[in-house]
Amino acid sequence: MFPTAKYSVLLPTYNERRNLPVLVWLLHRTFTENNLNWELIIVDDASPDGTLQVAQQLQKLYTPHRIILKPRAGKLGLGTAYVYGLQYATGNFVIIMDADFSHHPKFIASMVHTQKTADYDIVTGTRYAGDGGVYGWDLKRKMISRGANLFADTALRPGVSDLTGSFRLYKREVLQNVISVTESKGYTFQMELIVRAKSMGYRTAEVPISFVDRLYGESKLGQEEIVEYAKGVLKLCLKV
Repeated sequence: MFPTAKYSVLLPTYNERRNLPVLVWLLHRTFTENNLNWELIIVDDASPDGTLQVAQQLQKLYTPHRIILKPRAGKLGLGTAYVYGLQYATGNFVIIMDADFSHHPKFIASMVHTQKTADYDIVTGTRYAGDGGVYGWDLKRKMISRGANLFADTALRPGVSDLTGSFRLYKREVLQNVISVTESKGYTFQMELIVRAKSMGYRTAEVPISFVDRLYGESKLGQEEIVEYAKGVLKLCLKV
């Protein structure tokens, strides 16, 4: 382990111009209050709403030392965004999260503390353990999420309560190793990461989080992604 920890936040964005300024401010406040060294790597997939232009203004405000912009030419998928952004991370820990406020930066402090307690390889936020929860979803969306987790838990036995969650802290070398053998690129990417990590012997801890539906914009989850998820679970059953 490095003598001084540095946390690289990987933030894929697509049409998040209204969320980004407040999210970056909250990240800055969280890391500053907890005396943590950090950087934010924004991977924008050519958002038509001007997200990149907002990010450029934020970079001027917080300096290029803190805000690193790595835009791409089009919407190329969540998994590839993490792979791409990881190339530019200089921290020895990497945090992945959503840009739509479903993941509040205030939970980062608990994730960092938990990682330190037993030198965990991964700390993942969970909506389904302790005082974690989901807010702003209708009953149908909650049932889909719960059902997806139960399906994957039964089939894969991943050892975590929230396999479809995407708010996590990784040791950088662990994430690099797991990504190198991960095949999924879309919404099953997060699930495969945690399943692969377990099969490789990495240790994971959980931190309860409050998941809140996005403040602005529309959800990117549709019927196609649900089908992709189910296929991804079955595919992993055969390989892991």
